[in-house]
Amino acid sequence: MIGVFGGSGFYEFLEGASTVEVDTPYGPPSAPFTVGTVDGIDVAFLPRHGAHHQFPPHKVPFRANAWGMKELGVTCVIGPCAAGSLTLDFEPGHFVVCDQLVDWTTGRERSFVDGPDVEHLAFADPYCPELRDHAVTALKSVGATVHDGGTVVVIQGPRFSTRAESAFFASQGWGVINMTQEPEVALCRELGMCYVNISVITDYDVGIRQGDEPVTHDAVLQQFDASLGTLRAAVKTLIPLLDADATCAVAE
Repeated sequence: MIGVFGGSGFYEFLEGASTVEVDTPYGPPSAPFTVGTVDGIDVAFLPRHGAHHQFPPHKVPFRANAWGMKELGVTCVIGPCAAGSLTLDFEPGHFVVCDQLVDWTTGRERSFVDGPDVEHLAFADPYCPELRDHAVTALKSVGATVHDGGTVVVIQGPRFSTRAESAFFASQGWGVINMTQEPEVALCRELGMCYVNISVITDYDVGIRQGDEPVTHDAVLQQFDASLGTLRAAVKTLIPLLDADATCAVAE
């Protein structure tokens, strides 16, 4: 089965969709899962922020969400997200298939390893290279402007960056800023699931382009909505490209 973290709009192309409640040791996921098929492939969808977008980034039940995916038999996870740009090369309306991340969050439950048995996740390359190649192909096939590779820095939220923070992040060569990729990616990886990110660029982070107004939540939602049709088409194209029975070296 292939898992997708997305909103209600992604359910539209599922065949035979049904709602599935999943119990986890970490409480309930953000919402019930919607399970169906795309071209005969089993797919599970979950809105990471909840059915009514009621969970802010720092309150998303990440462990329950990842555990629920695994319980349903998911082996590959597609994780689209809204993101700001830290470089003029990544313009609003573009898509970035990230290959690296930096975790700038605090206080989140970021692991299933609570002891007494201790394991250490190999996380040098957080995103599956096989899934990334397929995601780039899918985005290009639907006419998207896509960038192959980029580092996402994950901030705590729910506030946006200060000018000083944004300038620092950009000075490090990081290209994308987001609030939810961690610990989502690491948790999926701990459970042996491959993960690919598709960042939907909604804005330039504050100060990146001189003269721009500081980013607002309304502006982010407006640009994300404008890109949503292309994102849906890309995800629908991507799902049949994935071999849900395969596990790449990253997830092993």
